[in-house]
Amino acid sequence: MVEAWNGANAVICYGRGGEFSTNRREEVEMTALCLRILQAALVYVNTLMLQDVLAEPQWAALLTPADRRGLTPLFWQHVRPYGEVRLNMTARLPIAGSTGVPR
Repeated sequence: MVEAWNGANAVICYGRGGEFSTNRREEVEMTALCLRILQAALVYVNTLMLQDVLAEPQWAALLTPADRRGLTPLFWQHVRPYGEVRLNMTARLPIAGSTGVPR
C-alpha cells in the first residue's frame, strides 16, 4: 500500500517528477505541506465515494467481511494529472456527505 501511495505522490507532484527540486528549506516545507493537504482531500473524497457505493444494497451485499477489511480510501487511479480540468465553483460534486443527506 505504501508503494501505491508513493505513486500517488509522484502523480500529484508530476511537474517535478515527484521530487523536491530545491534545497531551500522553506520551499521543501511548503511543498510537503501542500502535498499533505492534497492527500487528505483525496482520501476524504474517496471515503465519500466509497460510502455512497456501499450505501447501495446490491453493492454492499457483494462484499464479504474480508473484502470490507481490505477497503481503503488510498486510491488515485481516477485522478487526471494531465489535461484540462474544468472546475465549476457554483456547483457541488454529486457526492453525499457522511450524514447520508445529498448536498
